[in-house]
Amino acid sequence: QVQLVESGGGLVQAGGSLRLSCAASSRTFGSFAMGWFRQAPGKEREFVAGISVTGGSTIYADAVKGRCTISRDNAKNTVYLQMNSLTPEDTAVYYCAADVHQSRPTVLQVSYDYWGQGTQVTVSS
Repeated sequence: QVQLVESGGGLVQAGGSLRLSCAASSRTFGSFAMGWFRQAPGKEREFVAGISVTGGSTIYADAVKGRCTISRDNAKNTVYLQMNSLTPEDTAVYYCAADVHQSRPTVLQVSYDYWGQGTQVTVSS
């Protein structure tokens, strides 16, 4: 069982930045891939970014590539999502997720076993 708790969301103006954090309660955090997803109002939840166990491999959705950076600190059981140059289209609830059966990330939601409760990001124009 892995519990995930996101933080760092909030209201920011367009062009601003936010750093989301996701703290995991797991003794084996360093052995599985992590991902960030988001769900905007009225839309399906979508993949944002993923990271491998060591952080050496990362993947991004085209919509955030070049503006977001995913990272992890295995000593702190935490994964981060740094988001820059935010636009109103980035407004969504952001979720972190753990794929405990994989060491490398995937874009597929069904692969992820545990999910956080989400943190709201609102970007004003």
